[in-house]
Amino acid sequence: MKELFRKYKGVVVFLLLFSGTYLVLSLVYAGYLNWSDNGNLEADFVTNLVAQQSTVVLESFGYLAHIEPNPSQPSMQLFVEGRFLARIVEGCNAISVIILFIAFVVAFSETFKKTVLFILAGTALIYAVNILRIAILSISLYHYPKYEHVLHGVVFPGLLYGMVFLLWFVWVRSLTPTTAT
Repeated sequence: MKELFRKYKGVVVFLLLFSGTYLVLSLVYAGYLNWSDNGNLEADFVTNLVAQQSTVVLESFGYLAHIEPNPSQPSMQLFVEGRFLARIVEGCNAISVIILFIAFVVAFSETFKKTVLFILAGTALIYAVNILRIAILSISLYHYPKYEHVLHGVVFPGLLYGMVFLLWFVWVRSLTPTTAT
């Protein structure tokens, strides 16, 4: 058993670091969501901020956009040119994707400084691309409402997860190779 562990030590360490980081960050995020749930159906702070920033991006593209709190659930309603287009819910704020990204980077961590800097840069990039994703998805839904399922369910999530995959690829390629013992 000891020889088996020694042979697959790298895999075991990766799995422990990844799952441990993912679990801890997910519990912290769940605590935040629980703390922000004050019973009055308001969206949490980050989701609200993402909705506001997406509206600013939409307006910078020349669209009249605004958000309103959803009266029946904790989300924000997004309107473009006076037409209700989408609900921005907690899952739209990309925090879960950022947690997944961080867990992978930590599992393949190298030096503390390099890891932290890559996590900060990657998190900022994911957050910004998510805002842009929501804005472009809203414009797409405004012009092509019949493609909602494929746009919301396939194309735009694929772009966000594809970018995370590319960041992981960049991270792994930037690591200093070690010799196997």
